[in-house]
Amino acid sequence: MNEQRNLWVAIASAVVILIGWQFFFAPEPDTQVREAQVREQLDANGTNTPQVSNGTPRVPGGGPAVPTVKREDALAKSPRIAIDTPRIEGSIRLVGGVIDDIQLQDYRETEEPDSPLIHVLNPTGSDDAYFAEFGWVGADRNIALPNSDTRWTASSDKLTSETPVVLSWDNGAGLTFKREIAIDENYLFTVKQSVENNSGAEVTLHPYGLISRKGMPHTSGFAVLHEGPIGVINGSLEEYKYDSLADDGAVEETTTGGWLGFSDKYWLVALAPASDEQMTTRFSHHIDNNTDKFQTDYLGSARTVADGASASSESRLFAGAKEYNLLVEYQDEFSIKLLDRAIDFGWFWFLTIPFFEMLQWINHLVGNFGVAILLLTVLVKAVMFPLANKSYKSMSAMKKLQPKITAMREQFKDDRQRQQQEMMALYKREKINPASGCLPIIVQIPVFFALYKTLFVNIEMRHAPFFGWIQDLSAPDPTTIFNLFGLIPWDPPQMLMIGVWPLIMGLTMYLQQKLNPAPADPTQAKIMMFLPFIFTFMLASFPAGLVIYWAWNNTLSIIQQRYIMYKMGV
Repeated sequence: MNEQRNLWVAIASAVVILIGWQFFFAPEPDTQVREAQVREQLDANGTNTPQVSNGTPRVPGGGPAVPTVKREDALAKSPRIAIDTPRIEGSIRLVGGVIDDIQLQDYRETEEPDSPLIHVLNPTGSDDAYFAEFGWVGADRNIALPNSDTRWTASSDKLTSETPVVLSWDNGAGLTFKREIAIDENYLFTVKQSVENNSGAEVTLHPYGLISRKGMPHTSGFAVLHEGPIGVINGSLEEYKYDSLADDGAVEETTTGGWLGFSDKYWLVALAPASDEQMTTRFSHHIDNNTDKFQTDYLGSARTVADGASASSESRLFAGAKEYNLLVEYQDEFSIKLLDRAIDFGWFWFLTIPFFEMLQWINHLVGNFGVAILLLTVLVKAVMFPLANKSYKSMSAMKKLQPKITAMREQFKDDRQRQQQEMMALYKREKINPASGCLPIIVQIPVFFALYKTLFVNIEMRHAPFFGWIQDLSAPDPTTIFNLFGLIPWDPPQMLMIGVWPLIMGLTMYLQQKLNPAPADPTQAKIMMFLPFIFTFMLASFPAGLVIYWAWNNTLSIIQQRYIMYKMGV
């Protein structure tokens, strides 16, 4: 009975893994956000005029509600300051002083060398406007403050990593505003705002920063990966879904230091005020002209500026690729806590991060990300060797006893109690615990998921070639058995795209399964035999790098298990 129970537990575990894999790792269908009634969101609801609610300054809504136009037309509607650095090209909109045009020089839409550059930020007024804005708000509505219509005067017509740009504006009533924008050689902007008061009276202002994103952003659709509003508030990582904000309303918190923004699979746009800045943060959503609009913002502590005095505020804006080493560098240099966790390392981050660093090191050593995957798998298998050995020895011992167990079942098939007694006696004589192979497998599960996560979120795998027909390890295997791998001029539907590597993975899974003790019950045996077939179809749409990893991991396990069986005379 114990063996029967263990077999059913194994089957149930396999089914749970299969269903769980589909839930956590399989792409979710695109969801349509229903048009809900307007919730209590930004006080401005799409205007960029500083707001006051019950005497309290509020962050504006991130740009005016204007008819949308094409990207090129939006860029041409306002004078701009060019951004030209080794890794970024784009521009800053002089009207409003908005950073809204960022393209990454090192990343393209596809692996083709002439494909369009990745656009991280898009200009205000375009269909998919996505921009960052900084400014001041105050409780006194009579004070003229810079807004989305403000035409700034620039000290230069180009921003480079060596030459910052200073924007200036005088409100005509004694307040002079300046905004110095600098950028490093990578993706980090430093924005220093200042206000000089010669108005003849004391003024109180709050600095703010916001990131506004128009439309429901396209995501890769994997539930295991967070794509959406994200931040570190009061030292803790917080993540929100787009549809949750749309349904549940704004989330507002107070914190000292931290960062907040929007995370895509490979890209991040985030605000990071000074680490000692006391502020109120907010993640929000509202409907603007029947279009979703998401915003994340912070409102800094009050600056009371006496006549003849000045006040300032400093913040940073990250707009670029989520390169791990770069995020760690910024995190340490500017005390931006947990910035590296913008990369979704998952529940087992304490394993994923070391794997991540090892994989990067190996990749830089060998120069091929696919080979790096193979070598990292070998290293991990070596570390897990004792646990795997224990599991495989138990399985091999059970397989060796399989003929005796089968004969015993046949001998006592009408007396289940006697059958159970004899089997337990057999296990005791042979010094075998039927469940001893389970614990090592359970211990290895977090390692497996951590390795999966390492490959899934690693930007270095994006558009990285392997060998042969695999030119992008982050994309599915482009071949399929249903057109004889390209010999027949026919493009099968997506569900029939079963490539070479998924077939290799399924074969290795089948061979590994054959090395394990077969279930005595025919129904159980048939269910187990179907699993490699099911997993082959299920993983066919997964990134090729993950499928190659799984096939290689299975192959190493087969070699290790077969060697143990040979030594045990099985």
